[in-house]
Amino acid sequence: MPALPPGVPVPDDGALPGWVRPSSAEPGRPFGVYVHVPFCSVRCGYCDFNTYTAAELGGGANQAAYAGTALREVELAQRVLAGAGRGPAAVSTVFFGGGTPTMLPAHDLARVLDGIRDAWGLADDAEVTTEANPDSVTPESLRVLADAGFTRVSFGMQSAVPHVLATLERTHDPARIPDVVRWARDAGLDVSLDLIYGTPGESLADWRASVETALATGVDHVSAYALVVEQGTKMAAQVRRGELTLPDEDDQAAKYELADDLLTAAGLHWYEVSNWSRPGHECRHNIGYWRGDDWWGVGPGAHSYVAAGTSEADAAGVRWWNVKHPRAYATRLEAGHSPGAGRELLTAQEAHLERVMLGVRLRDGLDLGVLTPSGRTAVAGLVARGLLDRNCGSRMASTCVATSPMRLENVPVA
Repeated sequence: MPALPPGVPVPDDGALPGWVRPSSAEPGRPFGVYVHVPFCSVRCGYCDFNTYTAAELGGGANQAAYAGTALREVELAQRVLAGAGRGPAAVSTVFFGGGTPTMLPAHDLARVLDGIRDAWGLADDAEVTTEANPDSVTPESLRVLADAGFTRVSFGMQSAVPHVLATLERTHDPARIPDVVRWARDAGLDVSLDLIYGTPGESLADWRASVETALATGVDHVSAYALVVEQGTKMAAQVRRGELTLPDEDDQAAKYELADDLLTAAGLHWYEVSNWSRPGHECRHNIGYWRGDDWWGVGPGAHSYVAAGTSEADAAGVRWWNVKHPRAYATRLEAGHSPGAGRELLTAQEAHLERVMLGVRLRDGLDLGVLTPSGRTAVAGLVARGLLDRNCGSRMASTCVATSPMRLENVPVA
């Protein structure tokens, strides 16, 4: 797992900087809550997420007590935000990620959601998502989640091809995918499927089969991510020893374009580089990240962000992150301390760069008004190269939208 980034210390009580202005400065600003559940039954060979199997947890970390520990941080978050005058009118979105959140009993997840509701309230149209593995849910557990207020579940399908799943060390039976989608829908939940392309040994035909299998379930949202093999993972060691061979960039590009073609033809349109949905089924929680909304991350290693709410100073926002290990996380909260391991104070220039980098990922496009003069000059060159929609070069254009080739590149526009 990667190390936490460097940063300045977080105050013991978690207090925000004094220059963070009250919510009244930006009424109606969306606010999300992310809940990290750091448990998995096995560690997949490619995974470098902050997650732990029972054998990796060690003493002092208790999966059964995790819901109570997370609720301690929710209580801390409520105090910190209220102290800064930044308590939201209601939470817009909640996302339980991991790890495998559904490793916890459904009633534990419901209990944490109840705590979030008690702290801030949920908006009438709140989106509440949990990630899940196909082998970690039942019809009964999904009904418990829906009854508790969950609105959406995102299943880690990854592939429909057994040999690809074996290389990824995924444990579920691909034949189970249509069943879990049906169970979730019967419970009244919206459903997304996550796919991974570029696994060693995966052919273009394998990838086509996976996308078509996902579409055959009738889901309204699909995420497709290129496999990135991080140093320190089991898969990285297998590649280094020559046991696995990674595909080249042309293979990755062909698979992305195939997915885009198939998903678009089925009525799911891209709204972010790696995400496609039918209208009205976009993941609003993740859109909040890309648009720079405020959110609080609960759990070991979770990150949070609050904007300054003012342009009077150079400071534009504060981002912080929690200690990584569940044992250290629980110990700090039990002692009444913030679990924050460090934080960074974003300057206006840094916030601008992030806004540009994230904005070009979205179908809604980047507001041209935020670009510097040099950034506007760069737009013309990117239009000429076919990386930005040709309308971006019009004097009447107000936003800039990436073309498919641009989505395959990482081109700075700031």
